[in-house]
This record gives sequence, C-alpha cells and structure tokens, in this order.
Amino acid sequence: MSATSNASNASNTSNSTSTSTTRSPELQGFRGLAALSTVVFHVWQQYYVYDAQGAHPPIDNPYLGALISLEVIDLFFVMSAYLLTLSYARAAIDGYDRTRPGRDFLFRRATRILPLYFLAVLLIWSLRNPSLPGDWRDLVEHLTFTHVFDQQRIFYTLGPTWSLSLEIAFYLTLVAVGPLAIRACRRLHTRRARVLLCASGCAALYLAPVAWIAVAHHALGIPHTNWPVYFGPQARLGGFAAGMGLAVLLVALGERGRIGARPATLSAVTAAAGLYALSYASEPENTWHTYYHPLAALLWFALLYGTLHIRTPARPRWHALLRSGWLTGVGLVSYSLYIWHEPLMLLLYDAGVLPRSQAGFPLAVLLVVVAGALAATVSYWTVEYPGSLLARLRDKKGRPREFYPEAEAESEAEAEREPHRKPEPALR
Repeated sequence: MSATSNASNASNTSNSTSTSTTRSPELQGFRGLAALSTVVFHVWQQYYVYDAQGAHPPIDNPYLGALISLEVIDLFFVMSAYLLTLSYARAAIDGYDRTRPGRDFLFRRATRILPLYFLAVLLIWSLRNPSLPGDWRDLVEHLTFTHVFDQQRIFYTLGPTWSLSLEIAFYLTLVAVGPLAIRACRRLHTRRARVLLCASGCAALYLAPVAWIAVAHHALGIPHTNWPVYFGPQARLGGFAAGMGLAVLLVALGERGRIGARPATLSAVTAAAGLYALSYASEPENTWHTYYHPLAALLWFALLYGTLHIRTPARPRWHALLRSGWLTGVGLVSYSLYIWHEPLMLLLYDAGVLPRSQAGFPLAVLLVVVAGALAATVSYWTVEYPGSLLARLRDKKGRPREFYPEAEAESEAEAEREPHRKPEPALR
C-alpha cells in the first residue's frame, strides 16, 4: 500500500472518529445533567440561611449537601475546550487541516453566544436599574465580559455569567496558540513528536493556573473570597486545558485502545466517586477546596474519556440515560437554561410563588426546574437558534457568503463582455 493511500486512510479514520465524537449524544446528555445540576445548586444557595449561629443548609444532611454542591462548571469548560480543539489537534498531529481562520472562528462563536447574552444582560439590568444612569459600570463590565475582574460586581445582573468571561478568554487563547501549534508541528517529522509537543502545551496551560493558585493561597495568603483572584481566567484556565488535552489524546489514539462496556463503567464510577469525595472533603481554605477546580477538571477528563473512547457496539447501559430524548432536549437548551434560571428563580421568589421556608426547598427545585425548562425552550427557538443562523453569513473559508451565486456569475460575465461591445452611435 502506498504512502498516499495510508495517509488517505488515516485521514478518513480521523474524520469518521471526529464526526462520531463531536456529534456524540452522550455529550448533549452531559450538558443536560450539568444544566439541571446548576439549577438545583442555585436553588440550594437561595434557601441557605445565615445567622449568628452560622450557615444552615436547606436540608441538614452533609452527604446530600456534598452531592448538590458538586460544582459542574468545570464539565462545561472541559467539553467546550474538547470540541473546539479537535480540529486544531487533527491539523497539528495528522495534517488534517480544516481549521477556520481565527476571525471566522470568533465570528461563529459570537453568533452562538452574544445574541442571547446581550439580550438577557440588557433586559435584567434595565429591570434592576429603572432610573438612569443606574449602575452603568456594571452594565459596561457585563457587555465587555470584564465583570469577572470586579470583586463587587462579578455576580451582579446575571450571576452565573461570570463563566462566559472565561469562555471568551479561552476562545482568544485558542485562536492564538492553535495556529502556532500547527505551524510548529509541521516542522516535526514524526507523529510521536507532534503528539508530544501538543500534549506538552496542554500540560503547560493546565499547570499555569495551578501555580497561580498555589502562589495566591500559600505565598500571598489571599482568601478564597477574593473572587477575581480565584474565578478569573488566570485561575480557571485549567479546565479548558484539560479539554484540550482530551482532544489531543483522542486524536493521537484514533481507533486504538478503545475500551469496552465494563472498563467504561468502571472509569465512570471511579471518576464520579472522586468528584463526590472532592465535594464532600472540600471546606473553605483547606487543600481540597483550594485545588478543587484543577482536580475536578482531571476527573471530568477521565469521565469523558471513558464515555467517548469506547467500542460503539459495546455501549454501557447507562449511556441510554445520556442518550435519552428528554435529557438531550435539556442539553439542547442548556445555554438558555443557564442564562435565565437565576433571574427567573428570584422573580418567582419575590412574587411569593416559591415557598419561603427551608422546608419548601424540594418544591422550589421542582418549580424552578419546570419554569426554567419552559423559559429555556422558548428562548432557544426565538433567540438562541435564530441568532446562531447568523453564522451562515460566512462560508467555510470565512469569506462573506454569496447568497445569489447565479446573479453574481451573470454580473461577472456581463462585466467581461462590456469592453468588447461596440460603441453606440451618437444621437444627432
């Protein structure tokens, strides 16, 4: 077999592998679970009571509290980075270059995120600032994704959207380092060397936030309540780096080393148990709390690896839950649910729809989940999905799309014929 056919087969294998992993229903199911978990967690926070005796959770059960308090934001980061890094990893390692220009990549991400985000920020800010000028600084910071650096306003207007500032920072990082990695790998003659270079880059991006956290906590003694220090991209990029590493690993492996149902289940159970133990052991300022997010990113990495890199005919039974229609449906509208659930919860609470006592926490969860899912569905189809169609304004090469190619071709042909026409006789 020739080298050309070998490269073609490798390219086809990489293409089929990437298609199956990027369109995996399991990832959509994970999005749904993560979104629902986020809603429950914020309702839990709403029903926390603080008094002279300390903090009192809605249900005084540390085991249940550890489950509800298990933060899933790192799962969003790992999945997002994994999906967006795949094309760069394939281009760097196998030369399968279908990466989009940086401007086009950022344009498409903007059409996916900004329409709904700007609408929500402007609406909620206007309702909470009925008289001008209002807290104009809060508005400017949210519209520029810089509120994550403001100790006072990081959780204003739309509390959960601090994480979108990190998403934007990751997009800018990816379009900067991705092409550099591709160019560097073209100078390397072996696939192993290219894999090692990409993996080393991901490891460096993962370790940099760990070093930042260590210096801030141990050397400078900065408390965990200094939100910009521990919530900013300099501290949370590790989750994205883990997702980038997952993309590099799966591209490097290709079809090799796929696992069966039992190893996949064992991997998932071990990672889930580790996440629960991490949440249970985490207390303010202790080691587990300080390094919670870098460690959680590694565990989500392991869980997603065991979910994605398996033999297709041997899917574990629990995958049926992740692929179920109702859960993937929640995953489809998860971004809208993430955006709207907190202001909706506060609106229902202030209106007296939600119970006031801690005993009403389970009912409050049910009401917020149902109302949030309905609002998210409407938001997805009326704002989020139409906004994403703006990505079609550019073609696959990042150029403005020509929607009437026939008319354009006819116009160009007419222009070519124009110089050869005989001049019309002058009117007498």
